[in-house]
Amino acid sequence: MKRIFKRFMRIFSTDIAMDLGTANTLLYTTRHGLVINEPSVVALDARNSRVLAVGRDARSYIGKTPDRIRAIRPLKDGVIADFDVTRTMISHFIRKTITGLSITRPAMVICIPSGITQVEKKAVIDAAMLAGARAVSLVEEPMAAAMGADLPINEPVGNMVLDIGGGTSEVAVISLGGVAVSCSARVAGDAMNHAVQRYMREMFRLEVGENTAENVKILLGSALPQNDTPTLEVSGKDIVLGRPRVVAVGEGHVREAISEALGAILNVVLHALEKTPPELAADISRNGILLAGGGSLLNGLPEYLARETRLKVFLDREPLTTVLRGTALAMQHRQKFRSVFIN
Repeated sequence: MKRIFKRFMRIFSTDIAMDLGTANTLLYTTRHGLVINEPSVVALDARNSRVLAVGRDARSYIGKTPDRIRAIRPLKDGVIADFDVTRTMISHFIRKTITGLSITRPAMVICIPSGITQVEKKAVIDAAMLAGARAVSLVEEPMAAAMGADLPINEPVGNMVLDIGGGTSEVAVISLGGVAVSCSARVAGDAMNHAVQRYMREMFRLEVGENTAENVKILLGSALPQNDTPTLEVSGKDIVLGRPRVVAVGEGHVREAISEALGAILNVVLHALEKTPPELAADISRNGILLAGGGSLLNGLPEYLARETRLKVFLDREPLTTVLRGTALAMQHRQKFRSVFIN
């Protein structure tokens, strides 16, 4: 009877795979594929905590709100910083995902950073359950990235993955369906944005917003010198005079600004390589390092890492969705990949 009930639940529920990221949240369902890819931002009325906007709409509020409105990014460094707002955001995305009549609540598979604590894992599960999930399973992000890139995770072969997201950079060596070595640092895309903001203050005496800094990083950011890059006019507020001002920023400025963050990411990779057993290190020497995550799209990053590690480094075909694709694969083939679930 119990088996029949479980089969009934699978048939009539819409299971969801979620990449709950610091910068963006992505949702996938078996029926419709990728259905949500929006910023992890919620705008609230400060007077009564009423939700005004979520996701893409809320992101445009950042840095432009009056006192009565708060634009909140509820995840920081890959983990939940504001539990209630995270629950609200997940609920909103679940409602957008499940259209029409749904008899049962969805089961969810959520990817999480490998370096988070048991308390932080429980916060993710509790937030999803309170948001409407029937059951929640967790997969570590580097493992999900390896699955999404179709690496042979169940074979006795070492594969190294570097996933650079918004809040964390994670390195893992995958072999025989498990994580043999893992290292992480809470330095990634957001840290680069903040570094650009600091550089603009110190070098140009110009205050720029979070969204402006991110756009500068996307348009001009690079790990190595680039040829024929344009100069970008960046608007902000003059710190000394307190009035609007425009300055010309080049690729070299941004590379200098983010150099410390890049060094921290490189150190995580080198530390993981130091911890890797000899047989797995030999495999990595042959197979190279897989890059995934939005932060891996930085110009020249594969070449920079290849130069510093003396290993082959290759970028996944769609690095923004690598982790989600792997999480969806785990959701669809639970028995085959049961070893990847960590709860």
